[in-house]
Amino acid sequence: GPNATYNIPAAIHLHGTLDTQALSAALNDVMARHEVLRTVFPMIDGQPQQQILDPDHARCELTTRKVSPQQAEEAIAEAAATVFDLTADLPLRAWLFTTGTNEHILTLVLHHVAGDGWSMAPLAHDVSLAYTAHTTNNTPTWEPLPVQYADYTLWQRELLGDETDPHSVMAQQLAYWRQTLTDLPDELALPLDRPRPAIATHQGGIVDLTIEPHLHTRLLHTARTNGVTLFMVLQAAMTALLNRLGAGRDIPLGVPVAGRSDEALENLVGFFVNTLVIRTDLTTDPSFTQLLEQVRETGLAAHTHADIPFERLVEELAPTRSMARHPLFQIMLSL
Repeated sequence: GPNATYNIPAAIHLHGTLDTQALSAALNDVMARHEVLRTVFPMIDGQPQQQILDPDHARCELTTRKVSPQQAEEAIAEAAATVFDLTADLPLRAWLFTTGTNEHILTLVLHHVAGDGWSMAPLAHDVSLAYTAHTTNNTPTWEPLPVQYADYTLWQRELLGDETDPHSVMAQQLAYWRQTLTDLPDELALPLDRPRPAIATHQGGIVDLTIEPHLHTRLLHTARTNGVTLFMVLQAAMTALLNRLGAGRDIPLGVPVAGRSDEALENLVGFFVNTLVIRTDLTTDPSFTQLLEQVRETGLAAHTHADIPFERLVEELAPTRSMARHPLFQIMLSL
């Protein structure tokens, strides 16, 4: 729907003399470099299809505006809440807020259809490189991208194959997830401080938690001693905590994965991230060491079956759907 739920905003503070024309030119160079940034999704016969526009007809307009330092946060929030019409709008928008002499905030808003968290680094890098070139009246001298996002989408379809073919990656991975997630609880019995709304609002709050250096050192020691990663220690701790809070003994967690399995994708802006469901069983009252072993084994197995898009997995497993909760899991852990 027409809302900002899937917007990815980034605000970059810029100090010093700024060449607005060079910045505008840099943004359009980046649009030309990454096809996905000049892709729209018109509806054809009731289905969205990607349409890649020519660079001359896909321009990123830089909106400039003077605001006081006190107004900056509100201005950024307003920009971040912009609504995209994916059938016609390009998925990247840019604002330059000037807050004082030689003080600016470049705000980029990327729609999730065209990018993910990883994408923000190559996006910022390419804008910076192109801007530097334009300030000296040059064009950016970057290495050509080995592939574009459309190449990846075709490659992914070819890799997964036809699910009716029992030897295909799609069929084999679907079989794994069907077995692994059978009889998964529809919803964790969390000790909520208020009832879930009938329809999720996508609003929330933030609570800060600080892990002090000495505790971080001990966590790393625990990870090394047990042959697991720091993430696996945190995942096991989260699972144990949820169990003690009354969430039961069958704990599914959502875990995001970058989905960039080939180095050719590392510098590409695009939507590659996927979500895994990692399920932990505490019915045997495992010790924390045993819990770490289980988390390691289930985590590694999940990552070897990580090619199926999450939404396709939901379609296949067909859990009881509700507008009040996320399907298959309600808690995600990201590091």
